[in-house]
This record gives sequence, structure tokens and C-alpha cells, in this order.
Amino acid sequence: MATKSKNRTDIYAKVTNQIVAELERGVRPWHKPWNAEHAAGRICRPLRHNGAPYQGINILMLWASAEDAGFHCPHWLTFKQAKELGGSVRKGEKGSPVVYASTFTRSETTDDGAEVAEQVPFLKQYTVFNACQVDGLPARYYELAAAPRETVERIEQADRFFAATGAEIRTGGNRAYYTIEGDYIQLPPIECFVDSESHAAVLSHEAAHWTRHPSRLDRDLGRKRWGDAGYAMEELVAELGSAFLCADLEITPEVREDHASYLASWLEVLKADKRAIFTAASLASKAVDFLHGLQPTAES
Repeated sequence: MATKSKNRTDIYAKVTNQIVAELERGVRPWHKPWNAEHAAGRICRPLRHNGAPYQGINILMLWASAEDAGFHCPHWLTFKQAKELGGSVRKGEKGSPVVYASTFTRSETTDDGAEVAEQVPFLKQYTVFNACQVDGLPARYYELAAAPRETVERIEQADRFFAATGAEIRTGGNRAYYTIEGDYIQLPPIECFVDSESHAAVLSHEAAHWTRHPSRLDRDLGRKRWGDAGYAMEELVAELGSAFLCADLEITPEVREDHASYLASWLEVLKADKRAIFTAASLASKAVDFLHGLQPTAES
């Protein structure tokens, strides 16, 4: 049992160590693999064989794999799924790891001699292959993108998205922030940003913060003051949430001016807790899902 437990814990350590190594190089691994070729979009979250987007830590893991190997297809399949779709993984291709949460039952004997069964959560790892590594799949898995849409069209889409959330967004000043006390987002005028995509990317970061309010997701990570571990963790959640949301809205995030100081605080959190990046990615996915849930439906 001890060996199995150690192997399970090593998944957390392995992924965290990879991300720490990237951050120590000054690179945010969640801002690299913007897709310029596939029909699924110029920017895209990793997709399952059925087109459903991956969630949480798997987004970061597959983005990193795609960047390292130069894959432009966002679709990922298991060996069996590829075969069921009429495809075959090319000989010699190396798969990429993804994880899912599972549990095992552990029995313990209490002081009074009673047997108590406890469900213990753990991560289980399996292997997927990018569509670029598979021959014979249906054509949709390989379709290349048409000419990129005009930037203004993408940003109009982002503006509609944020307006639909109902968040109060104030314009003015020279700082971007969300205040939980006043429950509003403050942004400098769009003219103060390098370009409209930078403006939308910063807004997505603050919108992720906006979801932490008690009336929404009630996310409390122990933040007491600027710069403490709780503050750094919340900033990491918002950073990942922004990256995930920008992928959904086809916006290319730009590096913020405070990039270096945030890197230092994230590294401190990740080195102290190998599970922190898993937690942050999961919370970021929940924040983005919440924002998507506020969008009007086709019927409305």
C-alpha cells in the first residue's frame, strides 16, 4: 500500500516540478501553445475525442505537450478511441499523460474494534495521443483553419461575453483590479492598453477574481493581505482562469508588467505545496465555467 500511495503522490510532484521549472525560466507554461492552424480555432483549449474541452490541470499538461512537440491539432485521443474512429497511432509515437480523480477504499479499525471504510481520493494517470500522431481519423480532426477573423470581431465577442456576466465594470484611473468590498471591476481606459486583446485579457483576469465573491463561488483561499500565500494562490487561480477563458474567446493574452513579481510568488506557493497547481487549475476551471453559465442560451 505504501508503494501505491507514493506513486500516486508522485503525479502531483511530477507535474508541479515541470511547471516550477518553466516558471524559473521566466515562462508561463499556460501562455505558450496558441494554435494558428487548426479549424477548431486560432486559440483553443485541448479537446477530447468527442470535442469536449479538457478541464483543470489537464489543460496545462496538454498545452505543454503540444508546445514541446509542435502539435497544431487540439484533439487528443486514447489508443482505443483512435482505433474506434478508424484511425491508428503511428508506430513509435509517444503519448502524453493526463489524469483523472478516482478513489480507493481504505478500511480501518476503530478503538472499539469496529471496521470503518473510508473513501480516499487520488489521481490516476492515463495516456492520450494528439490527432497529429494518428493516421486515418475523420477529416474534421485534421481540418486547417480558414483565414483568421478580424480582430475587432473577436473583441466584440469578448465584450458581449463580459457584458452578459452582469459584472459591474468601471473605467478610469491607471490600475486594473477587482474589489470584493465594492464588488466591481476597475479598468483603465482601453486606450491605455497596448492593444484591444491586452485589454480583454486583463478583463478576463479580473472577471475570474469577480467569481470569488460570496454570492457567486465564495472562493476563500486564506488571503489576508497583499503578497501572502492566500493572495498568491488567488492570483494564480485568476491567471489560469484568464488563460483558459482567453483560449475560449480566441484572445491572445499578453504578459503583464507585473509578470516578474507574480512569478516569484507563484513559485513560492508551488514549491511549498505540490498539489497547489492542481487546486488552482481546478478552481480556475470552475470560475470559467461559472462565467460561461451566465451567457444567454440559444433559446433566450
